[in-house]
Amino acid sequence: MVRVLGVDPGLTRCGVGVVEGAPGRPLRMAGVGVVRTPADAEIGQRLLLVEQGIEAWLDEHRPDLVAVERVFAQHNVRTVMGTAQASAVAMLCATRRGIPVTLHTPSEVKAAVTGSGRADKAQVTAMVQRLLRLDAPPKPADAADALALAICHIWRGGATNRLEAAVQAARTTSRTSPRTTSVRGTVR
Repeated sequence: MVRVLGVDPGLTRCGVGVVEGAPGRPLRMAGVGVVRTPADAEIGQRLLLVEQGIEAWLDEHRPDLVAVERVFAQHNVRTVMGTAQASAVAMLCATRRGIPVTLHTPSEVKAAVTGSGRADKAQVTAMVQRLLRLDAPPKPADAADALALAICHIWRGGATNRLEAAVQAARTTSRTSPRTTSVRGTVR
């Protein structure tokens, strides 16, 4: 069993959700919410509020891993910048505590939760409700998205982490193992 904090980054509403589970086993929601900041506050103050909110979630839920939505290009540069800044704050908070952080694209999350990388927010929310056996859909959508990120990581992150570990082990072994070369029939 692993406990994952999913973070749907945003400056006005930063969705957070904690899910416990393992691939092939029932999932359980441990918490869900939104860290909010006033839209009229100065950017530095807003980032500080996001940090304080995420730190409180890390303190309360003590996740093993943190999954953050990977920022993607949109037409509204201002929105992308705020999302990227909130994402960086979440990664910094986790890394400061030694908690591994993984980024997942929105289409990865949608595909993991619904089976389609093109699912809409309503479909993602409905599947999150169903997978976590919740009486009502999590609201707002940022909170549902954070839970979807955590679910995605539980289901996909384990396989990805094992592949990365195997590649790293292979690289380490190839660097440290003695090389044998033949020069004129002599083995060195």
